[in-house]
Amino acid sequence: MKINNNEIKAIVFDMDGVLIDTEKYITRYWCMAAREYGFPMELSHAYMIRSLQKDDASKKLKEIFGESFNFEAIRNRRRELVNEHFEIYGIEPKPYVKETVCKLKEAGYKLAVATSTDIIRTEQYLRKIDIFNLFDEIICSNMVDNGKPMPDIYLYACKKMGFEPKECIAVEDSTNGIISAYRANMNVIMIPDLTKETEKERSMTFKIVNNLKELGDILY
Repeated sequence: MKINNNEIKAIVFDMDGVLIDTEKYITRYWCMAAREYGFPMELSHAYMIRSLQKDDASKKLKEIFGESFNFEAIRNRRRELVNEHFEIYGIEPKPYVKETVCKLKEAGYKLAVATSTDIIRTEQYLRKIDIFNLFDEIICSNMVDNGKPMPDIYLYACKKMGFEPKECIAVEDSTNGIISAYRANMNVIMIPDLTKETEKERSMTFKIVNNLKELGDILY
């Protein structure tokens, strides 16, 4: 299925799990950090908080593990473990990242990133895989009042690029990210990463593709 280039002006990408292959490590180390503090966190719990803003993630985990769940300390430990991993093994791009982003840029689309990761690490990660300069805007959750799954981050990305949400596509992998883009009235394309799509995601997406190459094939 092709999308009319006259209707779509911009593509907004989530970062973790879409552009870089980091979600599998972030979720793994969430569990490891929580267990160090005595909480039996499983991957299923970590999947629930993908792309969630800090306050919502904290609330969700305290609902599961109780008020004694020390979110800040455990999150800081998770960050230490993730950083140690990346220092040793580097950042892995998702398949077809650079070629797809370059072709979309050449095709005339405006490109942005909308991520829950802070700006310092976002820039660092995108530079490591040599695509930072290809994006017109980088939007992080601390730049808006509410992070995903609220629509603020995607609405702000569209505003920064000067387009209506209906003129933009959001590329997401997680439920919380998809809800955020859907609430912003964007056209949502899902690339499943750690979990398969469900009927809930299918009801909010324009299309589901297997990888970035397939995304490019319907947009060039």
